Amino acid sequence: LCVAHLGKEDKGVLVAFDLATGHEKWKWTGDGPAYASPVVLTVEGTKQVVLHTERSLVGVALADGTLLWKIATEPLPRYWNSVTPVVDGPIVFYTGQSKGTHSLKIAKQGDAFTTQELWVNENVNSVYNTPVLRDGLLFGLSEKGTLFCISARTGETAWTDPTRRDNFGSVVDVGSALLV
Repeated sequence: LCVAHLGKEDKGVLVAFDLATGHEKWKWTGDGPAYASPVVLTVEGTKQVVLHTERSLVGVALADGTLLWKIATEPLPRYWNSVTPVVDGPIVFYTGQSKGTHSLKIAKQGDAFTTQELWVNENVNSVYNTPVLRDGLLFGLSEKGTLFCISARTGETAWTDPTRRDNFGSVVDVGSALLV
């Protein structure tokens, strides 16, 4: 499948196309797109597309486009959801402008899926770049333009680099090192 979030403000559609034929396999209609990419999460055998929309974080069934769960992530006025969620097993990490960094556990209860917030770090967040998860730590570039490291398990800030940079940039895991 090729999955794309299309649309405009207040009106979006997540569409899955069959790669072999190009035909639409399914679509989910909801919030407009954000500046983030969809990622795949598997919980108890159910593959889900996790998507940060303009106002929410959602989980949509990869098989048929059914909405499985949704939480509000309404940005502040003149701010945008612009960070791709990070997935680690059933855990989703998400962040945004002046919203802190959050850890969310997705679980199956009967036929439904639930969300449980594990922790929030109100002091560190990203704006236009996605943190990297490596060795149980989230590394990123904050909205203040400083590098940071957060424990993925507890949400505690391990360190922040006081050197101010720009908040436009990337942290990239290249195997033996992280490039910034």
